[in-house]
Parts: sequence; structure tokens; C-alpha cells
Amino acid sequence: MKVLVDYDLCEANGYCVKAAPEVFKLDDEDKLHLLAEVPDPELFDKVRAAARRCPRKAITLEE
Repeated sequence: MKVLVDYDLCEANGYCVKAAPEVFKLDDEDKLHLLAEVPDPELFDKVRAAARRCPRKAITLEE
């Protein structure tokens, strides 16, 4: 799985961070950072949940 983030769509709502903090992080300026473009397989369910929860659909997954 590869995680892609469209930073132009991202509003930094933090739903992805709550779902998968091992993969997504918001900095002090509310900018999203992708910590793992290719997450470990044990995180796949969390990453899928993060993508589903994104209100702007800024997260896409290549599986």
C-alpha cells in the first residue's frame, strides 16, 4: 500500500491523525505530514480508516 495526500485539498482536520497517528502527523502550524508513505502491513486497516474519515477526500491509497 502507498499513501498519497493531496495537500491542496487537505484542511488539516486531524481525523487521519486520530485514526493512524503512526502514519499522519499535524505540526504546530496545523500542516499535515505523512510519516510513512508505505506503511507497515499491520497499519493498513488504520490507514484505510483514515482515508475514509477524511472529509475532503485528500487521502488516496494505492493498493
